[in-house]
Amino acid sequence: MDTLFRTIMDIWEQSGFVRLFTLGTEGNLLERIAYGGYGNLIMIAVACFLIYLAIKKQFEPLLLLPIAFGMLLVNLPLGGIMDPQMNKLIPLSEVELEHYLRGVIDQNYPIFEMNGRYFWQKFETGGLLWYLYQGVKFGIYPPLIFLGIGAMTDFGPLIANPKSFLLGAAAQVGIFVTYFGAAALGLTGIEALTFSSQEAASISIIGGADGPTAIWITSKLSPELLGPIAVAAYSYMALVPIIQPPIMRLLTTKKERSVIMEQLRTVSKTEKILFPILVTLVVVLLLPSAVPLVGMLMLGNLFRESGVVERITKTAQNELMNIITIFIGLTVGATANAATFLQPKTLLIIVLGLVAFSFGTAGGVLLGKLMYLLTGGKVNPLIGSAGVSAVPMAARVSQKVGQQEKPGNFLLMHAMGPNVAGVIGSAVAAGVLLTLFG
Repeated sequence: MDTLFRTIMDIWEQSGFVRLFTLGTEGNLLERIAYGGYGNLIMIAVACFLIYLAIKKQFEPLLLLPIAFGMLLVNLPLGGIMDPQMNKLIPLSEVELEHYLRGVIDQNYPIFEMNGRYFWQKFETGGLLWYLYQGVKFGIYPPLIFLGIGAMTDFGPLIANPKSFLLGAAAQVGIFVTYFGAAALGLTGIEALTFSSQEAASISIIGGADGPTAIWITSKLSPELLGPIAVAAYSYMALVPIIQPPIMRLLTTKKERSVIMEQLRTVSKTEKILFPILVTLVVVLLLPSAVPLVGMLMLGNLFRESGVVERITKTAQNELMNIITIFIGLTVGATANAATFLQPKTLLIIVLGLVAFSFGTAGGVLLGKLMYLLTGGKVNPLIGSAGVSAVPMAARVSQKVGQQEKPGNFLLMHAMGPNVAGVIGSAVAAGVLLTLFG
């Protein structure tokens, strides 16, 4: 019985349950919580709340559900699902070296000689999600996501109403406002509030509400902030239906929200084929650093509009897009471990991301109001909020808020113009930031 009892106690003491109810041993209280099990408990609670939002409230579940479950997995103690791959060089002892020189091998590790010294090379495999995360870290997934987005996107509403480009551009104001705001925090002299130019640029891109773009630019400029920025960007994308409507109602009147817009003209197939080619030429020649995102976006759209590569188009729209969405969602969520997430700087990034997204929404709506005035009330300002690049969520929100004011008002196609313009705009903004600070 004693042996059985000791075995049970050993299993319990080595389980994750014991680890959950501990504090770290160094630093202030927040650091002790973050590096102890209580930090994991907090993050598990956050993950469960996001799962609830994804399933019960259906807040963009394709994104939020894998992100939340990745967050849950990484905060289960001792699971090691994000442990990095390790290659250790261990010096041979004098006895081991003597044995090796006589042809006797004491370990099953390979031996290397460097500068006259001999080492064992010990290899430890990483966790599953660590390997999948390399596609995020090296900026592989974002261009592939853009390929799928391009294959699913109809740029017809944008071509039919070129003024939508202005609304998409106005919604990027949140990016640049937040950049200057994040950079200005350094003037406080408080280290926890200080960001470098590269860090400020990476944080500001959250304002475009474009997760792939945020990941891509951050992997180039501030890889150490990749986890919190990616989580913030994707979380705000998923929470568009909560964040945008109050801002839209605050900045518009009932009369403006009730405007019924004229039906868009029909766009020819030739126009749709020429559009991705011309955009690629203009944007990439102007900003070569934007070629991975803009190039893949327009290639996917050319697949769609050409009509001659249906199999490839369907693959980009479905299988490839779904696979990359699973990988990117799980691995982005898995960066949100308590030790890195429950830090003052990380929490500040979350706040700045919300500021960026709010300013982006406000910028689009305010330009929409200006268009409303200049056109004599023919433009509904609500479509300006769709200028952020959360496709097609932001356009759906414009439609929903418009119909709440005037049932039967169909704004979706009008909002899709600024929405897809926002995708191009965020990629262009990323190219500008990379050109300036890369």
